[in-house]
Amino acid sequence: MGGSLLLTGCKLPGFGEYSGATTQGRTEEHLWQLFFIAGLVVGVFVFLLIIWAIFKYRRRSDQMPKQTQYHTLLEITYTVVPIIIVVVLFVFTVLAENKVDATPPDPGAKITVSAFQWGWQFAYPGGVKVIGQTTQDPTMVIPTGTNVQITLESLDVLHGFYVPEFNFSRYANPGYPTTFDFNALHTGDFRGQCTQLCGLYHSLMFFNVKAVTKSQYAAWLHKEQAAVKSNPSSVPALPSGVSSARANTNAASNSAGGNDNGD
Repeated sequence: MGGSLLLTGCKLPGFGEYSGATTQGRTEEHLWQLFFIAGLVVGVFVFLLIIWAIFKYRRRSDQMPKQTQYHTLLEITYTVVPIIIVVVLFVFTVLAENKVDATPPDPGAKITVSAFQWGWQFAYPGGVKVIGQTTQDPTMVIPTGTNVQITLESLDVLHGFYVPEFNFSRYANPGYPTTFDFNALHTGDFRGQCTQLCGLYHSLMFFNVKAVTKSQYAAWLHKEQAAVKSNPSSVPALPSGVSSARANTNAASNSAGGNDNGD
């Protein structure tokens, strides 16, 4: 019964982690699995040592049992082994972080994500914008099978960009835009949210990520760019009071880089 309760508490083989819908998310999943397995091994070993000590050295009389302090080999062993474990985990962590944070020089798509109280703006090349706030959850469309470069910024206070199924979270710091990449492995719809308490309606600050094929993304972006060109006034605007200077600068920069259709 105890084993059943223990096993139902963890989803194997991810140990409670999402499998990762992006290549970066898969890397983070594998790192989590490594840490979890290492923790299980150490935990089981310590538990067995405790059980062994309880039964072998349980009190049988008032006589002082034999002491093992100053046992040089034993002390070296329980000092060196934990250090080796920490070094190995540190090396794998650095390798995983470098892989996740790598930004290829020629991404298949570029999107500027602007967080504000309390919503999101997704700006694409050609002046295309998607904006939503509070109960209006905006959708960020991305192509699969290619690197999507995200430039994340905040237009007011500190926000958090989090997509659980991507195993990814990043701060949106005001005045300090950051850049990272996604490479979606398959199509699908994914839920995202703000993870930093940013004010009254923080709990409503959700968004969606829709991963489509490269051809579907190209067709969608071309259609939206054509709509912007034929009717510039149709482009949604940020709520009043939200500074759009940085967002407009980034959008203009994306437009100058050409029409990125994800092909």
